[in-house]
Amino acid sequence: MKITVSNAGKRFNRDWIFRNINQEFNQGNHYAITGHNGSGKSTFLQSIAGSIYINEGSITYFKETEAIKPEEQFKYLSICAPYLEVIEEMTSLEFLQYHCSFKPFIQGATAISILEEIGLSHTKDKQIRHFSSGMKQRIKLAQAFFTDAPVLLLDEPCTNLDQKGFDLYSHLINQYCGNKLVLISSNDPNEYQTCTSEISMGV
Repeated sequence: MKITVSNAGKRFNRDWIFRNINQEFNQGNHYAITGHNGSGKSTFLQSIAGSIYINEGSITYFKETEAIKPEEQFKYLSICAPYLEVIEEMTSLEFLQYHCSFKPFIQGATAISILEEIGLSHTKDKQIRHFSSGMKQRIKLAQAFFTDAPVLLLDEPCTNLDQKGFDLYSHLINQYCGNKLVLISSNDPNEYQTCTSEISMGV
């Protein structure tokens, strides 16, 4: 799996958020997207996810040497970000089961086993609307990390997490991301310790 970014640019009204970005991302590698607030980190990540269209250039997914159609790219990625919502009327078990119905989990993972691993097995019958912000973040991380997809996109992944939550994040990224293409948008070095490459936005 490979993602190629060629002369990519995104603007809102007349202001360019980022421009002239050329980058290749390869499966098995972890990349940090860094930069000051407002530099375009999240916008760039959302552009790679296909949820925001760029104004110039291209972002192409490749499976081996074959380009993947833009409308098919969502099948190959999972994402965790503060601006993504969970379905709060569902219980944690229902939410993970629902997610798995259209994006299967990695081999051997079930909704129950995932809840146990993230320390929320006691919440399986509890509606997510009653969760703390940290518990909601754990659920977001779970659906992203355990999705059977080669690309993992993480935007400020430790938002609202306490130390135990951060330890869980470190466990998940070390245990389940060895062969994934991982992009982490963050200004916290603790969140991208596994990254060997850094893309600085707004420089």
